[in-house]
Amino acid sequence: MRTVFCLVNLLLCFSSFGQNSSVSFEKWLSLKQVANPVASRDGHYTAFTQTTTDWANNSYDTEIWLSQDGKEPYQLTRTTKGSSTQPRFTPDGHFVSFLADRGDKTQIYLIPVIGGEAFVITKDEDGVGTYEWSPTGKQIAYTKAEPDSAQDKTIRERYGAFSVENETFRQNHLWLVNFNYDSILLAGQLPCYKSKKDSSAGLCVELPKAKRLTSGNFSVNGFAWSPDGNTLAFTKVPNPLLPSSVHSDVALVNVASGQLTIAVNNPSSDEFDAWSPDGKQFVYESALSDSVSYYYKNPRLFVYDVATKQSKELAGDFDEQKSVVDWRPEGIYFTALQKTKSNLFLLDPSTERIKPMGEPVDIVAGVSFSKNANTLAFSGRSYEGLTEVYTSAVGGAPKKITNLSAQIAGWNTPVNEIIQWKSKDGATIEGILLKPRNFDPSKKYPLLVVIHGGPTGVDRPDPTPTYVYPIMQWCEKGAVVLRVNYRGSAGYGEKFRALNVKNLGVGDTWDVLSGVDYLNKRGLIDTSRMGCMGWSQGGYISAFLTTHTHLFKAISVGAGISNWVTYYVSTDITPFTRQYLQATPWANAAIYQKTSPMTTINQATTPTLIQHGELDRRVPISNAYELYRGLQDRGVPSKLIVYKGFGHGITKPKERLAAIWHNWLWFNDYVFGEKTAAIPTE
Repeated sequence: MRTVFCLVNLLLCFSSFGQNSSVSFEKWLSLKQVANPVASRDGHYTAFTQTTTDWANNSYDTEIWLSQDGKEPYQLTRTTKGSSTQPRFTPDGHFVSFLADRGDKTQIYLIPVIGGEAFVITKDEDGVGTYEWSPTGKQIAYTKAEPDSAQDKTIRERYGAFSVENETFRQNHLWLVNFNYDSILLAGQLPCYKSKKDSSAGLCVELPKAKRLTSGNFSVNGFAWSPDGNTLAFTKVPNPLLPSSVHSDVALVNVASGQLTIAVNNPSSDEFDAWSPDGKQFVYESALSDSVSYYYKNPRLFVYDVATKQSKELAGDFDEQKSVVDWRPEGIYFTALQKTKSNLFLLDPSTERIKPMGEPVDIVAGVSFSKNANTLAFSGRSYEGLTEVYTSAVGGAPKKITNLSAQIAGWNTPVNEIIQWKSKDGATIEGILLKPRNFDPSKKYPLLVVIHGGPTGVDRPDPTPTYVYPIMQWCEKGAVVLRVNYRGSAGYGEKFRALNVKNLGVGDTWDVLSGVDYLNKRGLIDTSRMGCMGWSQGGYISAFLTTHTHLFKAISVGAGISNWVTYYVSTDITPFTRQYLQATPWANAAIYQKTSPMTTINQATTPTLIQHGELDRRVPISNAYELYRGLQDRGVPSKLIVYKGFGHGITKPKERLAAIWHNWLWFNDYVFGEKTAAIPTE
């Protein structure tokens, strides 16, 4: 009977080997997720995406779901061997458009809101990037990357493939395509001959061909139609490489003539956000002339008057990053972090009064307003649940239209507690303590510290925190987990985000160790059984702890920086290092040495697991090899695992499963004293 059960539930049986938890890693990784809610213009429909795990194809499949008047949603799209993304409602509300690659590059498709077969409405040989409908529905604007030129193809054919750093890229530009429903239906019904006429001459109908709208030595980022449909506003950058964002401007292009006007061009970055309802103004964010600290400072919000060409700053006293959602007659809506919460706010641009909307969730995510009705759709979650999709009248009581949290009903999820403590320099640090459901305050527990990336990330209470660290299963195993919102984390204001400037690693270590000390003073942890881990910036802090402390029995470094000089010369975001360390390595070698884990490698004694993506450009893999070689030369137990074909993140389920097992076994061995040779294979 046991054998038959395992054959039917093969993955579950594999994962249960050595795991000893009620929920397998595979089941945990297979949780469905919803995002990107979109409200129809009349407010009757809400579209959103739902992502599922496709183990057979080692991928994640995203498809579009639809709800009418808050009723139970249904799946609208099914793209074989691919996903359906970027749902939009046609202005008449009869169709949902979306992007998909169904064998002929990524194109725009239409599907009726009542269901049926989807049909393609573009045929771009290079594929579509992102797109928006004109207010009338008669045109679609979309971006796409420039195709290889004839010269590029000739050079590649003769000399093979090579690139020139900071010079080899493809600009993104705007294109326009006309839309007529009748023409779309007629396309292809009669043959279209290129070289001779036949009986169908004059009756041939093809899918409309796109017309180029912008060109030049720049790239188009986010864009939006003006309410009258005559102008497109967009963020203009020198090229699509990340460092060029410091030179971004806000541009306007006339749809009919193609005339381009630069509306906002401060010395540093300017980014378009949204048009006013009458199209006479738009809101944008800017760093003005700041090119040395915008990574950790609040971007400033401005309104630009198209007629006078004057700008006015708004909400300068609001101490967090404001993510503009929409500008409606009642004002500008934006979301912002407030410590571990994320809220929706309404800003009156005339009085600058800011009003919290009071949505009944702890974390508001995507928000969409209907254009012609007083409704909105949003995604969000409570601290105890998974992300759901809601719909409501603006200011009214929301109705939940999904029930994703039912997936974890009956799971032995940990208890989350928000805690605070004082760091070494007196800074107040907040964190999330996760405890087993049967937690006994008189007992001392093994401690695992999990550090988020960023540094401007933030951890919040979560019943099933995921990625590559099996937090839920560790709590069920009998450990407590601390997730530290160290200095630099978002949600706590600009000054807090700046506390690790010229103090990376050092101040972060104060915050982690003071948190451990706080838990120890509360009598909650067994300090002889502690581990620490993190990815990206969390991996860097973990590497710093490896070479600066001896408190942990084991550490795991995921895609972490080990040498800031190595990182600076090879990352794709060199401004990040210059801004946080306030110098280049050639101007101030001392700060690079002070904050680099490799400087103190001779102090390292902690067994360290290193995980890294083979093709990582954000934190190049040379950082992993440096740390590994240093630990090996020191005789410190260490292992480097390289995930083939991946960049900065592990984005496929099977490799994520492997990374979870690698962490599970590493800490089982060194923290829990349970030696297991390798991940299970049968």
